[in-house]
Amino acid sequence: MSSRRFTVTDRLIGEIDKAINVLSAPARALRESPVAGRADGSLAADEARESIRLMRVNHAGEVAAQALYQGQALTARNPQVAAVMRRAAAEETDHLAWCEHRIRELGGRTSVLNPLWYLGSYAIGAIAGAFGDRISLGFIAETEKQVESHLHEHLARLPGADSRSRAILQQMQHDEIEHGALASSLGGSALPAPLQTAMRLTSRLMTRSSFWL
Repeated sequence: MSSRRFTVTDRLIGEIDKAINVLSAPARALRESPVAGRADGSLAADEARESIRLMRVNHAGEVAAQALYQGQALTARNPQVAAVMRRAAAEETDHLAWCEHRIRELGGRTSVLNPLWYLGSYAIGAIAGAFGDRISLGFIAETEKQVESHLHEHLARLPGADSRSRAILQQMQHDEIEHGALASSLGGSALPAPLQTAMRLTSRLMTRSSFWL
């Protein structure tokens, strides 16, 4: 029995379906949330607002990560690399679900700019993948390095009483370090310094915009 060969239209519909699921359907985590069994600390109104804004930024980052990995998987030349990208995207879905649930717990909302971040990140991922697997993996390694630094900053900014958000970010930080190390071990190339700087500037734009919007 021969396996079905997907047309360009089939693949396009599949990618649109993935985007709709990320942007509109509630994310479902495969792993238990890091907040399980943790009491919710008493937060003042200004502390809750700060936590909501920080977690909204992290949720937007996970939306972008979903798109980035899917775009890279689409154009990856090595099936093993494509499979790694899709597994990483599945783990990032846990992060997406945890952040979204925590934002709702705090009475907040996700960023209205998420469709923009998804579209832009998908395009960047597909372009990175088109340059070859070594460049694509190097892009992932550098991205995860910058995300790990960003999470470290947010852990320092979270209100002390917000132990539930802290637990989520700590697990996310652990996972991102593993994703970056795996990309490097598979042969990711170091990116040129100007590209690293451009990535940091783009990330700064996204984080500052999502903090308020």
